[in-house]
Amino acid sequence: MATVKWLFLDLMLLFLLLHDAIADHSESNAEKLTESKSLVHIGAIFDPDTLEGAIAEISMSLAIEDFYALHPNYQSRLFVHFTTAKDLVTTAAAAVDLLKKFKVHAIIGPQIPAAAPFLVELGEKAQVPIISFFETSPALSPTEYPFFIRVTQNDSLHVKAISAVLQNFSWHEVVLMFEDTDYGAGFISFLVDELQENDIRISHMSKIPTSAEDFQISKELSKLSTMQTRVFIVHMNTALASRLFALVDKKGMMSKGYTWIVTARLSNSLNVLDSEVIDSMEGVLGVRSHLPKSKELGLFDRRWKSKLHSMKPNSSVTEINISGLWAYDTIFALAKAVEKILSPTNPSIVNPNNPSESTTDFGSLGISRIGPILYNQILNTQFKGLSGEFHLVNGQLESSVFEVVNVIGTGRIVGYWTSEKGLTQTLDSTSKNDLKRIIWPGDSTVAPKGWAIPSLVVGTPVKLGFPEFLRVRKDDYLNKNIYSGFCIDIFNAALEIVEGRLGMKIHTQFVPYEDANGEMAGTYDDLVRQINLKSIQKFDAVVGDISIVANRTDYVEFTLPYSESGVTMLVPVKRDNRHNMWIFLKPWAWDLWLTVFVACIFIAVIIRTMERQTENSEFAGSPRRQLGMIFMFPFYAMVIPQRELVVKDCSKFVLVIWLWLAFILMQSYTASLSSILTVDQLEPTFDDLKKLRTESHFVGFQNGSFVEDFLIKQLNFSSNQTRPLINIGEYKEALSNGSGKGGVSAIFEEIPYIKVFLKKYSSKYTTAGPIYRTDGLGFAFARGSPLISHFSQAILLVRENQTRMDRMEKKYFGENVMTPTLAPSISSESSSLRAYNFGGLFIIVAIAALLALLISERYIWQKPVSLVNKYLTSQENPSNEAELVEQPTILQETDIAGGHSLSPGQAEDSGNSERTNSGHISGDTSAEEDETENAEAHHP
Repeated sequence: MATVKWLFLDLMLLFLLLHDAIADHSESNAEKLTESKSLVHIGAIFDPDTLEGAIAEISMSLAIEDFYALHPNYQSRLFVHFTTAKDLVTTAAAAVDLLKKFKVHAIIGPQIPAAAPFLVELGEKAQVPIISFFETSPALSPTEYPFFIRVTQNDSLHVKAISAVLQNFSWHEVVLMFEDTDYGAGFISFLVDELQENDIRISHMSKIPTSAEDFQISKELSKLSTMQTRVFIVHMNTALASRLFALVDKKGMMSKGYTWIVTARLSNSLNVLDSEVIDSMEGVLGVRSHLPKSKELGLFDRRWKSKLHSMKPNSSVTEINISGLWAYDTIFALAKAVEKILSPTNPSIVNPNNPSESTTDFGSLGISRIGPILYNQILNTQFKGLSGEFHLVNGQLESSVFEVVNVIGTGRIVGYWTSEKGLTQTLDSTSKNDLKRIIWPGDSTVAPKGWAIPSLVVGTPVKLGFPEFLRVRKDDYLNKNIYSGFCIDIFNAALEIVEGRLGMKIHTQFVPYEDANGEMAGTYDDLVRQINLKSIQKFDAVVGDISIVANRTDYVEFTLPYSESGVTMLVPVKRDNRHNMWIFLKPWAWDLWLTVFVACIFIAVIIRTMERQTENSEFAGSPRRQLGMIFMFPFYAMVIPQRELVVKDCSKFVLVIWLWLAFILMQSYTASLSSILTVDQLEPTFDDLKKLRTESHFVGFQNGSFVEDFLIKQLNFSSNQTRPLINIGEYKEALSNGSGKGGVSAIFEEIPYIKVFLKKYSSKYTTAGPIYRTDGLGFAFARGSPLISHFSQAILLVRENQTRMDRMEKKYFGENVMTPTLAPSISSESSSLRAYNFGGLFIIVAIAALLALLISERYIWQKPVSLVNKYLTSQENPSNEAELVEQPTILQETDIAGGHSLSPGQAEDSGNSERTNSGHISGDTSAEEDETENAEAHHP
């Protein structure tokens, strides 16, 4: 241990001596250059031992040489201090050293994304521009940090390009794999927001630490291989991604049906990856920054490789990537900006920063006097560089064009994305959403569906009742569960159709949702939630008698219903009304009885009025006898129709109308009474929810179903009034006992279950009240699952095959139980006939009777008419008024003299005749007297 300690101290001493010697050498070189040019110190922090660091160092060195070779007359010179930093601590130390010792006025870097926030804060304090052409977290916005400049692609546009690729192939579900760093998480947050905005679901996010071992990555890949989603987006550095794709290829996940998309962090460096890594990535799609082709770029590439061999002859780097071009253009931008802000007559503008009295390194950094000016000048610098147009917008390199590359070799461009046109084959193309032919993993030219079903874990409820719908039976011999029932048959029939359409076998594994005791581990809501839970009980789908209700759609999606449904009330019946001694009154309601009685009186009064001046002896006699006849006459006419009860024709007409009404009423009464006496009448004990809500009544529901919440939240029952029930036996027992004996007064249940119950106990129970419609029974899948649409279409086909549906229904129910209609429920409203049912008939009879009365007894309307005529005549000829008054008096005297008593109508007729011919009246009177005498003579 002592030897190791002394060796470490010797190495530290050697490092410090070398560092001071290099610093002295740099200062001596600076002093020589200062004699002729204004020297501006710039710092650069990266790791030259890495691929990105080596490319950056070579590119920046070559840029300084090229720039001042092109501009030998410039008065300024950049002096770049290259500083090595391999982690966050060394990056921070290097930044402080550059600012304090070398008085740099700009810092390029850092290469480590995690160190960027600290360096940006430090640059803002010292007012020194921090320029980065390495990837940094999108959270570090140049608009929020005024001295930060990002010379890379715009991440907000980058994620839009990735989203456009997904939408172009209709991939609505992806898996994200990214390095577990601040930069990785920052970019993924941007990507997640963009995907969600375009309704692309993220089924899983896998964070891979940069220090992860191969076995850890393999374990994660094994987990991902069991998932349905087959579209993977990878955002990693080149080192980690190279290891990942090598393992992906070994796992067989680079085969037909898989889709891999890499972000610009990897696709920008495809040309610098090892050939073995490229081979393992064949078929991958990448989205990277656009690099315009030019003659200058080709010449630069040859010079860059020459510089590489001279600076790093043993390096594994062979090609330059776009990061190297950004590094090259960054030096050009800095040199141009420095030259513009320096005055030839006043080079002292670059004097060291103002010292501080603070004794700490951070306090003694001072503030750069040209930093703010240099920052603004860089923002305003524009030129055509090797990477394209160098133009900063809000401190960010404007890069609105991205390439879509297919990894075949070092990458083949299959299209472009721009914010104006979207995806196109070429930049000049006008057709959108069009890409060149792509070679996918497995050498396939057919675009993958984006998902596959290696195995489908299906959760099922554990039902102790209603085995017709679902039954889970343990087979001890085979040591496995046997699943049967109507729901399972429907699912298997739909699954068969889905497999045929997709051309793939879907391996299903049914798993009961049960606890250690073999009972259901929760409610149906809990079962459905298992689809999204990250636990052992997680299901891909739930199959069974699952009701489609609104609150469940918050966390799952349902197929189309395979059975319509609704909720209604099941109650015991009241029956056998034949034991009632007053049953003969039941055919008619009380209002009809009253109406018939009133009609009888009305008809009798009408006929009595018309027959009073006739020789009809039926209405003669004392007032008491006449009143009794009025009440008895309608019934008398029906019982003894052969007798001549009336004399006048109008009376006969009214009597016929009455008999017609009586015949219809009697026939209706007979039919209703026969129905009551012969048909087994079922009447529900309850049909009014208000009665059930009283504290003395309890209601039941199927244990675990959504009906419990329905009763409490929608029908406003108290939770103390509800009772969970399990099977048909408990339903019958609870209804038979009633609320008073520990049972329930009613059960609220879905229609299919009620039909199953009534099939067995229809004589004692019935439905009552309204039907509360629901969306039916369906299968639940994870939100966004690609299987939902396929199963929904399959269910439609199964239901349209009526023969197959009937066969499945009869297999379990014996009849068409699953149809949406329910046999008419028995209403507690009385079946007795009411007055309203015969209202039209009574109106016709009343009108006919009144018309007959008016025709028979004309004085009722003639006298008012006569009075009106007299009044009108008197108004026209007042002189005749006295004569009109005398005529009735003369007529009356004549009638008295003749011994006749005339009715008012007859008197009026006689008066009119007398005014016409007075002699005629006298003759008639004499004749009547003779007739009277003869009649008396012959009377015994």
